[in-house]
Amino acid sequence: MILTGPEIFREWTSGRIKIDPFVPSQINPNSYNFRLGSRVAYYKNRILDPKVRQEILYVDIPAEGLILEPHSIYLGYTEETMGSDSYVPIIRGRSSTARIGLFVHITADLIDIGSYNQWTLQLHAIQPVRVYPGMLIGQVTFWCVQGEVTLYQGKYQGSKGPMASEIYRDFSEESAT
Repeated sequence: MILTGPEIFREWTSGRIKIDPFVPSQINPNSYNFRLGSRVAYYKNRILDPKVRQEILYVDIPAEGLILEPHSIYLGYTEETMGSDSYVPIIRGRSSTARIGLFVHITADLIDIGSYNQWTLQLHAIQPVRVYPGMLIGQVTFWCVQGEVTLYQGKYQGSKGPMASEIYRDFSEESAT
């Protein structure tokens, strides 16, 4: 079951949903719009090996915007820190963003219950697209859970700004078992 906009507001007021900063005008009928943070990152290497920690380079998004080029992945982040111990957040691009050819969160849209972060966005442009700091870029929905809850305690907990993949840690953890 998905929460409606008014229920998101009530649950934010009660503290069961955390969104900081929270702007009531960003509430939709069944979601909350989030903003793009002020910088993006991209991988230094053209070929990415998941067994190796990848170096990323950071770029501040100027007020006049930054053009994202096709054939690259950019790591952005939500301006807001968000999370819940009671609901499962799912993030997606807004339809207005999709209509200009910008994928906002390529595949990892499910946020674990108990995860509190500025969530990293995987940005991919179909054609050159200009983005701006603070632009409304995506939306989060909140879903009810059924069953015993185990809160997220993973490697990305508490992240701020764009976070590079830490998939390389999965390989070292496999060899340790």
